[in-house]
Amino acid sequence: MTGNNVSHANNRKKRRWYPNLQTVRVLVGGAPRRTSVCTQCLKSNRVKKAS
Repeated sequence: MTGNNVSHANNRKKRRWYPNLQTVRVLVGGAPRRTSVCTQCLKSNRVKKAS
């Protein structure tokens, strides 16, 4: 996402919000693999963690 940093003097400067990515071992095609996954996907069980 994009937006603005807004100072006390109301100066606006472009900024970005980055997703909260975590490196996790995930089952991909039945085999464990290390990938970057967002925390929302981990919390909602959209990805299966390899134990």
